Amino acid sequence: MKSRSTIVAAALAITLVVGSNQARSQQRPCRSPDPVDTIKEMSAAIFACWQPPPGTAGMSLTLRFSLRRNGTLIGKPRATYSKLGGDDALSRAFVASILEALDKALPLPVSDSMGEAIAGRMLAPRFTAALVGSS
Repeated sequence: MKSRSTIVAAALAITLVVGSNQARSQQRPCRSPDPVDTIKEMSAAIFACWQPPPGTAGMSLTLRFSLRRNGTLIGKPRATYSKLGGDDALSRAFVASILEALDKALPLPVSDSMGEAIAGRMLAPRFTAALVGSS
C-alpha cells in the first residue's frame, strides 16, 4: 500500500498540471501555434482573438459553423442567436468584431485527434460582451 505522503504528492502533481493547463488556455494568445486538443481549447483559441467594441456590453451572438480536419472553415458561419442593442452601428460593429476574430483565429492548429473529432461537425460558440463588473 502506498504511503499517505506518496498519495498526497501525486494528487498535488495532478492539481498543478490541471491548474497550469487551465491558466494556459485562459491566457492563450491569438494565433498561438500550440495544438488545440479539446473544445475548451478551441473556444479559448477563438476568444483570444476577440475584442468586443466599447459600448457593446450585454450583446451576444452565437455562430454556427463547421471546420475541416485541418482547422479551416467549411462554408460561411451563420448566426443562430443574437441579442444586440438598439444602436445599429454598435450592433454591426459587434458582429464585425466576432467575424474578424474568427478570421484571425482560423485555421486552428488542431491536433490529429481533435481534427478527427470536429471534422464536419457543427460548432456553435456564443460570444457575449461582458457587462462592467462581470467576470
